[in-house]
Amino acid sequence: MINRDDVAQPPLRQLLLRATRVIDSVVHGKHNLDRLLARESEAGRARVQDMCFACLREYGWLEAVRDAALDRQLQDRQVAILLLVALRELQLHPEAAYRTVSEAVEAAASLKRWARGLTNAVLRNVLRQGWLQDGAPGMTRLSVDPVSRLAYPRWWVDRLTVAFPQQWQGILEAGNRHPPMTLRVNTRKISVLQYVQRLCDAGIEASVVGDTAIRLVRPVPVGELPGFHAGEVSVQDVAAQQAARWLDAQDGMRVLDACAAPGGKTGHILELAQVELLALDQDAQRLRRVDENLQRLGLSARCQTGDAARPQEWWDGQPFDRILVDAPCSASGVVRRHPDIKWLRRPQDIGHFVQLQERILDALWPCLAVGGKLLYATCSVFPDENVQQTARFLARHADARTLPLDNGQCSVQWLPDEERDGFFYALVTKT
Repeated sequence: MINRDDVAQPPLRQLLLRATRVIDSVVHGKHNLDRLLARESEAGRARVQDMCFACLREYGWLEAVRDAALDRQLQDRQVAILLLVALRELQLHPEAAYRTVSEAVEAAASLKRWARGLTNAVLRNVLRQGWLQDGAPGMTRLSVDPVSRLAYPRWWVDRLTVAFPQQWQGILEAGNRHPPMTLRVNTRKISVLQYVQRLCDAGIEASVVGDTAIRLVRPVPVGELPGFHAGEVSVQDVAAQQAARWLDAQDGMRVLDACAAPGGKTGHILELAQVELLALDQDAQRLRRVDENLQRLGLSARCQTGDAARPQEWWDGQPFDRILVDAPCSASGVVRRHPDIKWLRRPQDIGHFVQLQERILDALWPCLAVGGKLLYATCSVFPDENVQQTARFLARHADARTLPLDNGQCSVQWLPDEERDGFFYALVTKT
């Protein structure tokens, strides 16, 4: 943020350029934001991350503001994105407007010499018009189109208006807010109330929001959480914490966590019951994070690299009593945590995810014991991946039936709000 130690920071023009290149790779190259940021040099990385998250959350709206200030279509891709990053900086830090304009002009000149004058003109025009201020009259015409106003691709807006005609706007707005920081207390080591007291003693404000869930009033670095490295607590959204409870694993059972990485739900299952657990994931690098998390928590499971859709390559033939399928999905319910998602995804990606989910579910069904339970979960809000996916699965498998969750419904579709991320759950048993 603007009040970080500027002495240790590279010049703002360099930070603007670094953020521009990262966002360009996200929007046009379909590269993951986390991986791109991991490649950034340590000096200024946190500041570049702030810029990228802020700009991607409001990308569509910033495009509309930029284009309104231009008298022609801008062809140069990186100059166009640099203007968006600079506009977001001006919006978030109006007290530093003069410095931001000056540094953005120099950054643009390093990309293209002709961009110096254009950048200066666009940024000063927007400031003069007052378009970056809340409720600015000049922004009325830009606010009509939800693609500009809510900063999402049109296909995404269209899908949600069909699926949730009364709630689509709230879903989109929730995705543009900063997410809450929620913790999961490891009750094998400490009670929820005891941990709340530890937070209070450390000057960290928090409230209890679930059986093992605590929400912080303000996010803090994980290294500042009392007992984090000792495994007393993990960072996990309250919606994701429901998976281990609805899976209902009991002591002594064989359990499969089919798409385990990075291991949040794996750890929670083992915190609640002493089970024989196989943590499976296709990505060996991400699977190492599962093992690291378990070591921190003082828990153990068998971690194996494997494709959940090809159990013949890793299954020993012994049925599992419980299977958690936290399936690969669009991640449309966690956009506020990963603002690059809405610009990385393409309309055809949803169909690809649906097909992959079907292959995984059909492949794992023979691995479930009769009377066992399979919990299907996604962090998506698109019905194709959720309630429709469950209905198709039941139609294909005569020996499958749904079990009611604790709200009495056969499935739950949570939409993102102030308390939790967007999540879907359906519990199925084999008869």
